[in-house]
Amino acid sequence: QVQLVESGGGLVQAGGSLRLSCAASGGTFSGYTMGWFRQTPGKEREFVAAITSSGGRTYYADSVEGRFTISRDNAKNTVFLQMNSLKPEDTAVYSCAAGGVSPVAYGVGREEMYDYWGQGTQVTVSS
Repeated sequence: QVQLVESGGGLVQAGGSLRLSCAASGGTFSGYTMGWFRQTPGKEREFVAAITSSGGRTYYADSVEGRFTISRDNAKNTVFLQMNSLKPEDTAVYSCAAGGVSPVAYGVGREEMYDYWGQGTQVTVSS
């Protein structure tokens, strides 16, 4: 059983930056593909970014490509999401997720491919 805990959310002005962290425990972190998703009230959860277990490949939603960067530190069991040039439409609860081989094989953007989820952290971008 893997536990995931996000941190780093908060309130920021448009154009600003935030760095989210997701600390994992209880499993072999280096064996998991890690993803970030976000959700706003009344909307479905949306894929943001993903990174393979080794960190060798990353994936991004078109809406964040060029502004967000996903990375991981397998020695510290942590995945990060650096968010730059934030926009009000980036406001959401951001959650990290861990999956085995399924995300890469069947689609990193599909939330059903992930086995474990964190509780989420709120990001609010003011205009």
